[in-house]
Amino acid sequence: MIYHVRHRTIIRYASPVRLARFNVRLQPAPWPGQWTADYALDVDPAPAIMQARPGGWPVQVARLVIESPIRQLTIESRFRAGVQDSAPPAPQADDPTIAMVAQAALLDRGMGPAAPAHYLYASSRAPLLADIGAWAHIMLAPDRPVIAAALDLACRIKADFRYSPGATDAATPVADAFAARHGVCQHFAHVMVVALRCAGLPAAYVSGYLRTDPPPGMARLVGADAMHAWVMLWCGPTRGWIGFDPTNGVITGNGHLFVAMGRDYADVAPMDGLFVGGAGQSLQTMVDVAPEEELAVL
Repeated sequence: MIYHVRHRTIIRYASPVRLARFNVRLQPAPWPGQWTADYALDVDPAPAIMQARPGGWPVQVARLVIESPIRQLTIESRFRAGVQDSAPPAPQADDPTIAMVAQAALLDRGMGPAAPAHYLYASSRAPLLADIGAWAHIMLAPDRPVIAAALDLACRIKADFRYSPGATDAATPVADAFAARHGVCQHFAHVMVVALRCAGLPAAYVSGYLRTDPPPGMARLVGADAMHAWVMLWCGPTRGWIGFDPTNGVITGNGHLFVAMGRDYADVAPMDGLFVGGAGQSLQTMVDVAPEEELAVL
C-alpha cells in the first residue's frame, strides 16, 4: 500500500511570542517493511534556524528556532510512504516463550537505536508499576509463546479499557489511565509497554499514522485523521520487532504507518519545545492519510 500523508499544526498565541524553540518529529524514521519519499516540512513564518538530525532512537528530529515576534505558527509535513502489502505476522507453534525472549534480551549486546536493551527498563512516562504487572501476569506467564501472549494482552486492553477522547491528555500518568480504565491510544500503548517490561520483555512506544476507512457510502473526510500510537515488542533474534495495537486489539499491518519509536511518548512526541511570551496558546491539528489509489481517481 502507498499513502500520501499531510500533517498540519497551527499554534496561535494570545500575545506575541518573542522566542520559540521546537523539536518536530514528523519525518518517518527508516524501518523494515516501509519506505518514505518526497518528505517536506514547511514552517510559516520561516524559522531563523531549521536543522534536521537523527535522534537517539529510531526517530528523526527537526529543530526549529523562531527569533522574531509571532502570533501564529503553522507547521506542515508531507510525504509519501509505502508499506509492505502482506498479512500481519501471526503466532506460530515454534515461537519462543516469554522466558526465552527475556533471557535473549539480556544476552543481546547490540547498542544501536533499535537494540532491545534500550527498551527493557523503566522510563519517565512508563514506570514499572506493580499494579500493571500483577494485572497482566497471567497473560504473560513465562512459559507462554511470546507473540500469542502479547496479542492476548492487546486484546485484553481493548476489551477492558474505554476509548475516551478528552477524558485524559498527553500529561496524564499511565497509573491514572490504568486505574480509570479509560484514555486514548497513547495511554493504552503505555499500559502495554509497562506490562511487557514488567515481564522482562523489550517493549517500545511507537508514534505513527493509521489508515481510517469511512462508513460505507460516505466519502473520506480530508483532515479528519489523527496520529496513532502502538507498541513494538522484540520477540527474539529470529522474529525481531513486531507491532501490537492495543487500541484495536490487533497485530499491526499495512494500515499502520511507522514514524518514530522510543522508550515512551516523551521520546517521540510529534512536537515539543518552549517559548518566551504570553502564557495563552491554542493548538489545531489536521491530519490526512490518503491511499494513493484514491487520489488517482480524483
